[in-house]
Amino acid sequence: MKRAHFLHALIACAVLVAGWLIYRTLAQYSWDDIRDSLAAIPKGHFALALAFAACSYFCLTIFDFLALRYVGKPLSYPRAALASFTSLAIGHNVGVAALSSGAVRYRFYSRWGLDAEEIAKLIVFCGMTVGLGLITLAGLCLILLPGTAGKIAGLGTATSAVLGVACLAVGAVYMALSAFLRGELKVRSWRFALPPLRLAALQILVGTINFAFVAACLHQLLNGDVGYMETTAAYVVGNLTALVSHVPGGLGVLEATIGFLLGGSASIGALIAFRVVYFFIPLPLGVVSLLASEALLGSNADAGLHKGAS
Repeated sequence: MKRAHFLHALIACAVLVAGWLIYRTLAQYSWDDIRDSLAAIPKGHFALALAFAACSYFCLTIFDFLALRYVGKPLSYPRAALASFTSLAIGHNVGVAALSSGAVRYRFYSRWGLDAEEIAKLIVFCGMTVGLGLITLAGLCLILLPGTAGKIAGLGTATSAVLGVACLAVGAVYMALSAFLRGELKVRSWRFALPPLRLAALQILVGTINFAFVAACLHQLLNGDVGYMETTAAYVVGNLTALVSHVPGGLGVLEATIGFLLGGSASIGALIAFRVVYFFIPLPLGVVSLLASEALLGSNADAGLHKGAS
């Protein structure tokens, strides 16, 4: 009983915090600013941005689908997609995604036979996929655009190229360890059981494609003012900063990214539109999904928790 009530309270808090963060973000603009800025973006660009955001969320569902195979509890794709989208639509807005989305993931996966340890391993696997995707895409940007990416990172062209090779080497070493090393990868008290080579390769591939789609979404909303690769380079560096600092939804980081791309005159329209497309539109869909699942499946999950407690 107590565990079920705790989970309900935690999920409710996550939804309330997400709503407050949206209000705080939009409160600095008037409704006229928001309306006029969004109206200035061509409808075709806005539609493509929505499509790229949807493609990114599809990639994120693949993260969970692969992670379930990693922990030895393969579930159908629809179940993985439901848990992934619902948890991340909320977690992206709340911040500290490992905890906020993790609570929602626990609610779903505990219904379907995963224990706490397996869910924790799933969350770590998804986090590794995010990190590998960011590092790989950053490496590509540093090699292909050493001047632009280097300027963002405060590095020279030669140093940027070397760092890019080092970033790509991280993925190569990860796959090599997965192919030849059995057991766990240990860094101090942190442990990670390496996946099979095929899963490791898919992690890097899907993780990289995911962030390429996110950058494509932002690029469309910038209305062609800068190139796609320049947008990608700036966004990857900004997102790495957000990931390290656990800033909810990249607050402040996205502004700096757009400011760099547009020479300091950040477009309010692009900034607001990206938050609307990638964060705010998925949030109510995730909340509805969560509430519907609680109404349809919650009683069964609670019964299972009570039985386990007894």
